[in-house]
Amino acid sequence: MNRFLKVFQNPKCNVVGMIHLDALPGTPKYSGNFSEIIDKAKHEASIYSKYKLDSVLIENMHDVPYVQESSLGPETVACMSRIANEIKKIIPKSMPCGIQVLACGNRQALAVAKACDLQYIRAEGFVFGHVADEGYTDACAGDILRYRRLIDAESVLVFTDLKKKHSSHSITADTSLLETAKAAEFFLTDGIIVTGTSTGHAASPGDLDALYGKVKVPLIIGSGVTKDNLKDYYDKSNVVIIGSHFKIDGHWANDLCERTIQGFMEVLNKLKNK
Repeated sequence: MNRFLKVFQNPKCNVVGMIHLDALPGTPKYSGNFSEIIDKAKHEASIYSKYKLDSVLIENMHDVPYVQESSLGPETVACMSRIANEIKKIIPKSMPCGIQVLACGNRQALAVAKACDLQYIRAEGFVFGHVADEGYTDACAGDILRYRRLIDAESVLVFTDLKKKHSSHSITADTSLLETAKAAEFFLTDGIIVTGTSTGHAASPGDLDALYGKVKVPLIIGSGVTKDNLKDYYDKSNVVIIGSHFKIDGHWANDLCERTIQGFMEVLNKLKNK
């Protein structure tokens, strides 16, 4: 928790806004205009800054269909580094910025974080294996933490998904969520992420209850938090990551909706002041 509090000043329910980058060069849906992608990302960062979110998280969400780490090209790292640097110019210096590289590009994310002075990454497949739509994901904790040491990026926090959404976990069906969390804690995660079954689907409050008070690392809700259910997560989470809810019509692929962001932050402030 000490490492977490060096990055996030508030120990409870920090709000992280997702910046879902439009499809990047080299991917099937790329529009051909990289400058527009940069400008949109900067615009979204400015909106999150305006409403005083605690952090932003950059992700190449539109790079479908995703490929595994071994097939990620250098253009993805280069483009995400460029965008991260531009976003850092927009947000306050006190606002932490993180990155996730899909799919399973945890080493790539660490490299971008090191080069751009980002504070954390969101990592897939930290402990145990699972099958996702882009293929089999193996455990990687030992590899990426050694890589973090190798590139002198020890200050970068590694937040790790447990029983990740959009995935089958039949091969670990006999391993409970708590056992998975304990393994991630033992393997030196900086925070564990609990999600629903897919993007925008709410994480089960029961899953949070199964972990709360039983692990010492920060608890992060990675999907499905809205202004209507925030009360279910507020007291027991250290971070909530919001993507779909902040978009028009609540769909992850749409533009940001400032009215929704404002309403969410008003609900959050009411909970803080109770």
